[in-house]
Amino acid sequence: MATKNKFYTVWDGHTPGVYSSWKDCQIQIKNYLGAKYKGFPTKEAATEALNGNYWEHVGKQKKAAINKELLKKVGAPIMNSISVDAACSGNPGTMEYRGVLTHNKKEIFKMGPYQHSTNNIGEFLALVHILALAKRKGDKRPIYSDSRTAMSWVRNKKVKTTLKPNARNQDSFELVERALAWLQTNSYENPILKWETKAWGEIPADFGRK
Repeated sequence: MATKNKFYTVWDGHTPGVYSSWKDCQIQIKNYLGAKYKGFPTKEAATEALNGNYWEHVGKQKKAAINKELLKKVGAPIMNSISVDAACSGNPGTMEYRGVLTHNKKEIFKMGPYQHSTNNIGEFLALVHILALAKRKGDKRPIYSDSRTAMSWVRNKKVKTTLKPNARNQDSFELVERALAWLQTNSYENPILKWETKAWGEIPADFGRK
C-alpha cells in the first residue's frame, strides 16, 4: 500500500534518527538485520517516537471505519491464525512484505525492501512464503490476506502483473518464479482466508504507513 507519511523514525539502523523521505530511511535499514522503523505524518511525531520505545508504536495506525452490519455477517476473525501483508512506496516502487501472528502481531518474517516492484507482487510472495514455511513446520493454521488479487494468483498458480522485468526488479521476479515453482510442486492444508478490513480494521500484518 502506498505510503502517505512524510517522516520516518529509525530506532535500529545504520544511523538511527528521523528522516524526511522513504528513500533516506531505506538507506538506513537496507541490509541491516533487525531494523526497526516506522513512518509518521509529522516531524514532531517522528521525533517524539524516536525518544520513546519502538514497541510502543508498533501497530499504532489509523483504524479503518468499522462496518457493524458486515461484522454481524462475517463474525470475528480466527485469532489462532497467521496474517500477511505487503507495503509499496509508489506503483511501482519500493516493496516489502511480512507475516505475523494474528492474535499478538508478533512478526514471523519480514522480507525486503525490493526495488521497482508492486504491492500485488508483495502480497502474493507473502502468501507463498508463509505457505512454504508452514508446511515445513507442520503448521496448518489459517492464513489471512486482505488481497483478493494475491489470493487468486495463489489459487490459480499464475501471476498476472503488468509490471515488466528489468534490472531493478530482477530479485522480485526471481522470487515470483520460485514461488510459482513451489505452488506447482507442493500442496498445502492451510485455509487462505480473506481479511475483512471493513469489519475488523486493518490486517494485523499491516505496516502502518497510511
